[in-house]
Amino acid sequence: MKGLVYNGPRDVSVNKVADPKIEKPTDVLVKITTSNICGSDLHMYEGRTSVEKGKVLGHENLGVVIEVGAAVERVKKGDRVCLPFNIGCGFCKNCERGYTGFCLTANPGMAGAAYGYAEMGPYQGGQAEYLRVPYADFNCLLLPPDAVEKEDDYVMLSDIFPTGFHATELAKVGPGDSVAIYGAGPVGLMAAHSAFIRGAAKVMLVDRHADRLKLAEKIGAIPIDDSKVDPIEAILKLTGGEGADCGCECVGWQCHDPSHGHEVPNMTMNHLVKSVRPTGRLGVVGVFVPEDPKAEDKLAKQGQIAFDMGLYFQKGLSMASGQANVKAYNRKLRDLIQAGRANPSFIISHRLKLDEAPKAYEKFDQRGNGWTKVVLKLAA
Repeated sequence: MKGLVYNGPRDVSVNKVADPKIEKPTDVLVKITTSNICGSDLHMYEGRTSVEKGKVLGHENLGVVIEVGAAVERVKKGDRVCLPFNIGCGFCKNCERGYTGFCLTANPGMAGAAYGYAEMGPYQGGQAEYLRVPYADFNCLLLPPDAVEKEDDYVMLSDIFPTGFHATELAKVGPGDSVAIYGAGPVGLMAAHSAFIRGAAKVMLVDRHADRLKLAEKIGAIPIDDSKVDPIEAILKLTGGEGADCGCECVGWQCHDPSHGHEVPNMTMNHLVKSVRPTGRLGVVGVFVPEDPKAEDKLAKQGQIAFDMGLYFQKGLSMASGQANVKAYNRKLRDLIQAGRANPSFIISHRLKLDEAPKAYEKFDQRGNGWTKVVLKLAA
C-alpha cells in the first residue's frame, strides 16, 4: 500500500510500505478514507523527536472496516469508524478510570500509545491506505448514518476536537465564564468552539496569524493579535481588570515571541498566569516534552521552563494538563455533530490527496497564510 513515511527532518515521502494485517484476534483492519495532518506531526517533521525513519505518520484517522479479527464482537465489516489517536486496551487500571491516553498495556514501559507517533509504540499511522486497529471493540467509534455526509466533522473526533474540549474540561469552563486561550491553531480554535458549547460568555483567543484570528472571530471569539498589542493588557481590559475566569494553553513549548521570532518555551504559560483572575483554573494541552536536545533554550533541552510559580501561588490558581483521553469525550461530541450543535470542520483549509502530503507538511510547517488544517482524502 501507499503511506506517508518519515525519512528525516523536514523530509517525508509517499512510499510503498507493507500492508497491515490482523496480528491479534482483537484487531480490525480499516480502509482509511480521511486522515488529518496534526500540528503535533510537525514536531516529528522538524526532527524534534526520536521518531524512527520509515515510520508511517498519521494519528487522526477515519475509515471503513474491511476485516475483523476472530475475537471482535461489536465492530463489523463495513462499519464506518473514527479512531481515537490514543490506543487503549480498555482493561488496565488507567483505561478503566477513563484515562485512555495513558494506557498501561498498549505500549509496555510507557503510559500511552498512539498511531504513527514518536515513542508511542510500534503502531504505524493512518496517513496511508490501510490501518491496523488493535483492541478494536474498545477503540473504534461507530459513526451514525450521516457518516459520509459529515465525514469532515467526524474525523475531527480522532484528536483535535476532543483535545480542544479537553482543554476546556481541564480549565472547568462553565456557563457565563470568560475564557482566555493562547494559540489559535486547530487546538485553540477547537477549545474556543468547545468553550461556547459549554456556555462561555466571552472567549478571547491570542495568536498573530491573521487567517487563524479571522476564524476565531467567525465563531464569535474575540481575536487578540499579540504582534500588535500586549495580550495580557488586552485580556485585563476586556474583563474589567479582573482577568479571565479560566484559561487554556494550546501552543506548547515551541511558542515564539512575536517581537523577535525566537522560541520562548515559557511565554504562553506565564502570560496565561497573568491573564487569569485569582482562583482561576488553567487547562494545558499544548505539547511540552520531557527533553528536546535541539531546543535553543537551555531549560527546554531538559524539558523544563522558568515558570512564574510565585504569581501562580499568590493568585491561588489551579492547573491540569496532559494529552486528551479521547474516548472520554468522543461519543458525546459525535452526538453533538449529528445533532448539528457542533461543526468542527470549519477549521479545514485544504482537502488534498495522499500524494500531496509532502507539500502539505511543508506549507503547514511554514504556517503559510491560509494553511489552518489539512485533511488527506484517500477514498470515498
